Order: sequence, then structure tokens, then C-alpha cells
Amino acid sequence: MRHCTMSGKPLYTIGFAQKSLREFVSHLQGNQVTKVVDTRLNNVSQLAGYAKKDDLSYVLELVHIDYTHDLDLAPTKELLEAIKQKQVSWSEFEKLFIDLIAKRQIEKKVGELFGEGEIVCFMCSEHKPHQCHRRLLAEYVAEYKKDLQIHRLY
Repeated sequence: MRHCTMSGKPLYTIGFAQKSLREFVSHLQGNQVTKVVDTRLNNVSQLAGYAKKDDLSYVLELVHIDYTHDLDLAPTKELLEAIKQKQVSWSEFEKLFIDLIAKRQIEKKVGELFGEGEIVCFMCSEHKPHQCHRRLLAEYVAEYKKDLQIHRLY
């Protein structure tokens, strides 16, 4: 179920789509995740189901997993619309998103995201990471925190 791209401390990524709440939490617990970082632009939509901010935060609290939402890790509304409307290709989206997070200097947040002993999981809605910003984000962060090993939870 995992796809490793580097060796070292784990960094997990997960999408909540096509997963029941039980499956979602089981993936996190089974990999000893201690902190979920929500990388979505909109985390309060009714379409999010159990992954709405307040509901997800509460459920994760019950299983002793910290939850945080960081808009600096999300694409802009304009960029999301452009990819959804097919105004940009996936390769264009990749470049634009990488440029965006570089401009936001998210590498400076690495220490804040990965506290001592924390096992972090980046989360968004996409089921698979192939065309998802969380994969790009994880790979970008791993360039600055060389001891990370990226694991994708399906």
C-alpha cells in the first residue's frame, strides 16, 4: 500500500476520497501518524463529508492525532479553477503550484510542521496522488528535509 521515494523519517500523504472514515483513521493509526496537516483550500464544504474541518478535527482528537489546516500549503482558488476547467494542463499546474509554494517559502515551515518525534501526514481530497498537489508538496518539502521518506496511503 505504500510507495517510498526516499529513505529516512516517514512523511505520509493521504486523500480521503473513496475511503470510509474507518479506513481513513485505520491508515493513520496503522502508520503511527501523530499529526494530519490539511492542505486543502476549502475544508468546510458539505461535499467533504467526515473530512469537514470541525468533524475531522474532533475524530482525530479522539484517536490522539493532532490536526492542523495550513492554507499556505494549498493551491489558490484561481489555480484550482484553472485545472478543473482544463484551462491549464497538469504539467502547467505542477509548475505553477511549485512556483507558488516556493514564493510562499514553505520550506521555512518545515520545523513547524515536523516537530520532535512527529509523524506527519499531508491530507487532501484526491484519492490517488498522481495528479494531486499533496504529492508535489511532499516532494518539495523532501527537497529541504533530506531525511524524509514519502509514503502514499491509499
